Amino acid sequence: MIISVNIDVDSALFYGLIVAVIFLILYVCFDLNYFLTNIFLITWCKIRRKRVKINETTEYYGVCTTNDLDIYFQHMNNARYIRELDFARFHFYQRTGIYEILLKSDGLVLQTACHVRYRRTIPFLTPYKITTRVIYWDEKHIYLEHQFVTLSDGFLTTVILCKQTILGVNVIEMMNILLDQKNDENYKPDPPPEFEDWIHLNKKSSARLRNGNRCTNF
Repeated sequence: MIISVNIDVDSALFYGLIVAVIFLILYVCFDLNYFLTNIFLITWCKIRRKRVKINETTEYYGVCTTNDLDIYFQHMNNARYIRELDFARFHFYQRTGIYEILLKSDGLVLQTACHVRYRRTIPFLTPYKITTRVIYWDEKHIYLEHQFVTLSDGFLTTVILCKQTILGVNVIEMMNILLDQKNDENYKPDPPPEFEDWIHLNKKSSARLRNGNRCTNF
């Protein structure tokens, strides 16, 4: 009986070690936190979160942890803001029904442009929320506005505009379905004033790059 117990304990330790090694390899080779967060977020939205309308604003909550710190170990690294937007967008797409339509149509979403306006840093261990809303769309793209707001004082620290290119789905038709738009199929929201300047900038940049010109005046 004692030998049997020892064998069971040894086997448990052996399999536990294998699991730990596999987990360590995955953690080193992949950004495991990123994938696990996305899986949890999408699953949680499907199970517990009610659907919101496409013209409403969603809120995703986070906190600045040690993984987010910059080289000074005081506040969130600039690059982490962009990474956190993935979670906010997945949350938005899942709750508004965009993902459901994309999956049915084998559609794909690509981030093709981004404009970031930093106003104040997010210090270590500071909780914040990311609001997400659609500000405009056309046949191929959805334009989102994200806002980082610190919960302690309600300060708007960062504003980010994102251009999402949708492949395999007509965006206007999709938005009409989500809006239940029957009377005006050409309806589009009025974007913020700075949005038009940003779109104009993107068009100029695209035209210059298509012509093979690169900015070298530095």
